[in-house]
Amino acid sequence: MADTGFSVLGGFEVGARRRGMRRLQWGILWISACRVRVEPGLECGWRWSVSEFGGILDVSRPLEFMLVSVFIFRFEALWMKRFVVLVVCVLVARVGVAQGVIAEHSPSRAMAATVIKMWPDGSVLTTAHPGVWAYEEGVLLDGMAAEWHSTADGQDFKYIKTAVDKYVTDDGTITGFKAKEHTLDDIEMGRAVLLVYRVTQQAKYAKAAKFLHDQLAQQPRTASSGYWHKQIYPNQMWLDGAYMAEPFRAAYAVTFQESRDFDDIAKQLLLMDEDMRDAKTGLLKHGWDESKQMPWADKTTGLSPEVWARAMGWYAVALVDVLDWFPKDHPQRGALVAALSRTDAAVVKYQDEQTGLWWQVMDKGEKPGNYLEASASCMFVYSLAKGVRMGYLRQSYEANAKRGWEGIQKQFVAGADGLVVLNGTVKVGGLGGTPYRSGSYEYYVGEKTQANDSKGIGAFLLAGSEMEQASTEALGQGKTVLVDAWFNSQTRKNATGQTELFHYKWDDDANSGFAFFGRAFQRYGVNLATEKTAPNLADLRKAQIYVIASPDIPVKNPAPHYMDKASGDAIQAWVKEGGVLILMENDVTNSEFSQFNTMSERFGIHFNPVIRNKVDGDKWEMGTVMIPAGTGVFEHPHKAYLKEICTIRVSGPAKAVVTDQGDVLMALAKYGKGTVFAVVDPWIYNEYVDRRNRLPVEYDGLAAAIDLAGWAVRQAK
Repeated sequence: MADTGFSVLGGFEVGARRRGMRRLQWGILWISACRVRVEPGLECGWRWSVSEFGGILDVSRPLEFMLVSVFIFRFEALWMKRFVVLVVCVLVARVGVAQGVIAEHSPSRAMAATVIKMWPDGSVLTTAHPGVWAYEEGVLLDGMAAEWHSTADGQDFKYIKTAVDKYVTDDGTITGFKAKEHTLDDIEMGRAVLLVYRVTQQAKYAKAAKFLHDQLAQQPRTASSGYWHKQIYPNQMWLDGAYMAEPFRAAYAVTFQESRDFDDIAKQLLLMDEDMRDAKTGLLKHGWDESKQMPWADKTTGLSPEVWARAMGWYAVALVDVLDWFPKDHPQRGALVAALSRTDAAVVKYQDEQTGLWWQVMDKGEKPGNYLEASASCMFVYSLAKGVRMGYLRQSYEANAKRGWEGIQKQFVAGADGLVVLNGTVKVGGLGGTPYRSGSYEYYVGEKTQANDSKGIGAFLLAGSEMEQASTEALGQGKTVLVDAWFNSQTRKNATGQTELFHYKWDDDANSGFAFFGRAFQRYGVNLATEKTAPNLADLRKAQIYVIASPDIPVKNPAPHYMDKASGDAIQAWVKEGGVLILMENDVTNSEFSQFNTMSERFGIHFNPVIRNKVDGDKWEMGTVMIPAGTGVFEHPHKAYLKEICTIRVSGPAKAVVTDQGDVLMALAKYGKGTVFAVVDPWIYNEYVDRRNRLPVEYDGLAAAIDLAGWAVRQAK
């Protein structure tokens, strides 16, 4: 309370904060004489604090909002007994949505730059054998890949490819691979090999990946058909193996159409869930000897004695990464999601209340000798944050991930010589072997930690890539974006001769694909789907957003599917009901116009069959289009590269959004309860977004894609 004669609302300011956050500051100036009570009139769930001289509203989730505050001023003056005035302040703020903002200075960006500087060719100097094919380097590359996918920093991909190229020869041989050892650890780096294949489409990487896939077919198995962790550890499943093998297998199964593999992938993960989980704590033990012969194994259960945090981390990350690839209609997908939910519920239960971190032996945090461990803490942050963003886990776990990430920065991160240092990663953890490892409490807490261990750094990058997206993940939960694969149904042969859809598709990681556009939607928690048949109202109603790009012509597809009346009717009805339609045409030499216009003209949008913005060589300016902020679609300005495009004529409900040299290049139409956005080129495909190519970095394709996706999410009903 403050005694004042009257109050004046003042000191209002909007300023940028990192990762797109905005701070709204207000102050109330007082002149004494009466008492003032300030009450917010809208429950927003945002943090705000009120002091005698003002307050601060932190918008932790960037979005467009209206803030309505009701201030009740209760005047008590000498010349009057009591006087109550109700003042309603309405503040409409288009808060800077993070849609067009990519984390340029996050902890994980700094760490990625450190990695490139410390180990320029991927040879990790903190491992026992730098430059030798091993899972430690693979985990590091997984983290770099996650960062590339989050920020589109092309240097990250170049680093991954350079590291892989140390080992994969021109004929697809993996230099130094020890096939006779049959260790799951040596499969892990196959994830990086597969990524490089999917991006470059070069056959040598496919051959190397096939070799690893075939290697797994020879891996020894337990009586229950679980993989032995290594040849030298008979009848034993270790949680580590879940991460070493299954995400690679899942990615390979999708890439090379080995759909039968998914049954066994689920079996491996669910065997661990069923046989390695402790019923009392919900945590999983590190190892399981099905034969019950090892000295460390319980004679009844076959389990090792303790819960090692990083082993739990391997399993949690394996589950959340496998689900990226697992078919939506597979009968075991629900069981895997349930296993992830059980696992992370236990992880949250054992999160240290004071630091937000996790202990080396997870359920004995108070016992002498135990210590907080960095790599596991990073893995749990990643699994929790990604699980929430992808819709597998309850929303409340996002707070646990944030607490963990904050604790990691405080407890483990330091700096030296301009580089980031991650302390606190335990070097190793195992069972049996020589010298013998008992799996006891004393064994685990006796293992030493080291700085800048690649396993810890890889996990740190994974966690950071998720925290870079955490501020928007709740906005699109429960929504689906559908990409067309009917009007553009082009196919190609993969490295093994199989036919696959490509060109403006979510799962196309090459130059031609929409993989980064899909990730832009996933930042908001949106589900991705593909329409492989002519659109009908029943299918469209399963989605809130529908993207159609560059309808085929015979030169691109010998059997094109043209827009027809039935499809147009379905699309029109769906938009009228509230759907968000994104139309991305192309130039007249690459795309069909006359039939497509029979649909788009229903919304006042006509694509002109012309070609402009032809570019000579590297004269990038010939394809430059400046997108201003505040267009009604894009909240932020963008420098876009639109090469060889058509133009638009608007009428009726359609309005120009972006014009250039008198031509309409982007348009917007409201129709019924829905919205249509049209653009003259699918310019946010990978080639001009992922920054691994020659396009100058000032063209911010991913930022524009995130901005556009965020707009679509906000329109979706």
